[in-house]
Amino acid sequence: MRLKGEALRKFAFFVGFLSFLCAAGYPIKPVEFYRVKFSPKSLPGNRVQVAIDVTIPHNFRMAEQTGRIANFEKAAGLKKGDFEGRRYNDSDVFKIMEGAAYSLMIKKDPNLEAYMDRLISVIAKAQAPDGYLYTARQVNPRKLPPGTGPRRWSNLFTSHELYNVGHMYEAAVAYYLATGKKNFLKIALKNADLIYRVFYQGRRCAYPGHQEVEIGLVKLYRVTGREKYLKLADYFLHNRGRCPFRAMFARESDFRVYNDPRYMQAHLPVERQREAVGHAVRALYMYSALLDVGTITGYRPYIETAFAVWKDIVSGKIYITGGVGSLTEGEAFGRPFQLPNKEAYCETCASIANVFFNHRLFLLTGHGKYLDVLERTLYNGLLAGISLSGNRFFYVNPLESDGKLERKPWYSCACCPTNLSRFLPTLGRYFYATGKNSLYITLYGENSAQLEVSGKRVRVEEKTLYPWDGRVEIKIFPEKPLDFSLYLRIPGWASGKATPSSLYTFANPPQQKPTVKLNGRKIPLEIKKGFLKIERKWQAGDRIELFLPMPVLKVKARPEVKDDRGKIALQRGPVVYCFESVDNGPKILKRKVPKNALFVPKYEPDLLEGVVVLKGEGLTAVPYYTWANRGKSLMKVWIGVKERARRDSNPQPAD
Repeated sequence: MRLKGEALRKFAFFVGFLSFLCAAGYPIKPVEFYRVKFSPKSLPGNRVQVAIDVTIPHNFRMAEQTGRIANFEKAAGLKKGDFEGRRYNDSDVFKIMEGAAYSLMIKKDPNLEAYMDRLISVIAKAQAPDGYLYTARQVNPRKLPPGTGPRRWSNLFTSHELYNVGHMYEAAVAYYLATGKKNFLKIALKNADLIYRVFYQGRRCAYPGHQEVEIGLVKLYRVTGREKYLKLADYFLHNRGRCPFRAMFARESDFRVYNDPRYMQAHLPVERQREAVGHAVRALYMYSALLDVGTITGYRPYIETAFAVWKDIVSGKIYITGGVGSLTEGEAFGRPFQLPNKEAYCETCASIANVFFNHRLFLLTGHGKYLDVLERTLYNGLLAGISLSGNRFFYVNPLESDGKLERKPWYSCACCPTNLSRFLPTLGRYFYATGKNSLYITLYGENSAQLEVSGKRVRVEEKTLYPWDGRVEIKIFPEKPLDFSLYLRIPGWASGKATPSSLYTFANPPQQKPTVKLNGRKIPLEIKKGFLKIERKWQAGDRIELFLPMPVLKVKARPEVKDDRGKIALQRGPVVYCFESVDNGPKILKRKVPKNALFVPKYEPDLLEGVVVLKGEGLTAVPYYTWANRGKSLMKVWIGVKERARRDSNPQPAD
């Protein structure tokens, strides 16, 4: 029997609901992040701890000072006054709350939980009797902020009515999982039921202007098992590119400004899209939702779109830092190889979304190439978005700066600071995964993890200075001897592949190969899909020693990337480096190096909270993610190469 079109989708949903009952979906499962306890001295451990201790409290204070929380109090009738800020400010509060819920899973905090409960009670009072929640309209319907639309759902392209509540759904699920309380979840379900009646049952041909609600709806489906939320997520995806674009706008003036459906990925039905276009965050949230819905239901066209756009991104639309969305205009993907450095937008939220997208692709396929992109994005483009102190942020992350850019404690559009609030506490979920009778070790960083493999408890202890050193010692402690397959990731950069495409290559590929020992004996390095598979009956104390050589690698871009012609970038391990004027003087933007210039790594424990710097040719390079932590500074990632190079055997420096 062959099904097409709508029949295929309906059959897929029948299978999808059965799959829920059988706990199907992604064949590989991420571990619960709170089961991974990082060493506080490790880079990921530091970032998690700073997020909990500094970033989340700071962002709550800023939400209070800027009227974001007061908007809910006004909508609840607890305060008087007009709506403050932008129409999407509700989402900022929800994202901080999601991060707070995650922090409660890591560390009990009665004061934070009490604060959350008080805030949830205010949100419950602000919610309309039928479930509607959008303070931009509710505070004063006669004085609406720009872009809101005169009536409910009347200006979906710009209103963010659905985007806001998508973040509420994610936060509500997180708080329910953290505490077992249903107070926030009830608010979310009441709102989702309203939207289901209006759009799905009412057959209203529409979709959100900014994708996000689809991801939140899938989370509601997973926690409740109610198929209607999955159907609604798919309905919004299916409508995109099919419903009349003009109907998304309440005002002709808005339509004239935002008249390109590519901006919101509405130029084609999603099943036919093969290029990453438009606003990068919207796009990557949508691609993530396609994978969520597609894997649950088995609807293959959604998954094929995700594969196609990923290939388009890595082949010509991603920076060496993992940043995406090169254009300031529209915060959007550009044309293939349109990757300017100084003008690069690379919104922090886009890096977070890129991690979400690539993680889902790994969970679906088990292929390490997606983790290569995830790791590059995490350690470079994403972490650059937040200061080492945890309370100053970048919205954009260019690869060259004239010294005018500096992190700020807040933005009027605060999507990036608040997105970091919810992302950083969950770093542990990206370090391990489990499949059928299998354990995947996906990223490296010193930690102790309590995991389950085939329903049996397995403790993993990892000691390493990664990403500064390539030596990783892993000990396995099953509760009793246990047969399973352990998949050990060998990063693409360690095998001489800069990216899973020809967009970037190493001018000096590493000469030394990775090695792996099991209980002191070297084992063959047979890498498939980016992993070394080790099958055995694991005993308590079994020890794996992984060595990933970390020479200083020189990256070059394809010649089609005109801004990078005649230049190189430096990378060591997963970390991309940059040159700042604070280290190299005011003429750094004009400096060049010989083709065979030698850069030597040196660990500086008192610099930038302890980093490996690269020294050579009278220059010092620091990790890109740390730039601008010492005040305003000129900066560049790509440095010019002198035409005439000195003779050099291009030795690989010792670590």
